[in-house]
Amino acid sequence: MPKQYVIAGASSGIGFSLARRLSSGGHQVHALSRQAGQLQDLSGIEFHSWDALRGETPPLPDHIDGLCYCPGSIDLRPLGRFTAEDWLLAFQLNVLGAVRLLRAAYPRLRKSAEASVVLFSTVAVKQGMPFHSLVSTVKGGIEGLARSLAAEWAPSIRVNVIAPSLTDTPLAERLLANETRRRSSEEMHPLKRIGQADDQARAAAFLLSADSSWITGQVLGVDGGLSSLRV
Repeated sequence: MPKQYVIAGASSGIGFSLARRLSSGGHQVHALSRQAGQLQDLSGIEFHSWDALRGETPPLPDHIDGLCYCPGSIDLRPLGRFTAEDWLLAFQLNVLGAVRLLRAAYPRLRKSAEASVVLFSTVAVKQGMPFHSLVSTVKGGIEGLARSLAAEWAPSIRVNVIAPSLTDTPLAERLLANETRRRSSEEMHPLKRIGQADDQARAAAFLLSADSSWITGQVLGVDGGLSSLRV
């Protein structure tokens, strides 16, 4: 049966790929983003303008079967080059934005017989990497939040996390700006390629669906093997 899904950060990258996948499957997608972007080209999408940094109450449907929070940031610098403002902004976008949305969505998720939440972390939380102190700290907060909520909201709402490695999205454009950087990034992954937005979207769609009905409180590495293999 068609379900009601909410995707925050749905206008590009992973969020857009997920919105396209779910809407093409006949589901109703409520897309939350600052701008509609590529969503204008899709059918089955109800767009709502929402900025995760503003603290506004998000516009949500009365009933939610699945929710995915995609907004995030990639800011790679040595520790000494980050300001206090950098840390606060990253925390507000990656963690507080998710918390605000989840608090508003909770009573609506409870109305579903098989509600599921998916959040996004990074491979850098598990696999220490230089210059990743900011992103790995805030995304580590996301993993802790997800495990806590998975316990608190069980058994009615499942909560899981996807931890990607470098994925070819607008957010990562600067890291893949030329062929040399792209090839270097491909070579560091055991599967010898950069992740695509749809790699993450397929995993998110699975975790949102009833096919993953006995999975909660988990961090799924969709990372080309980077977090656990040396080849």
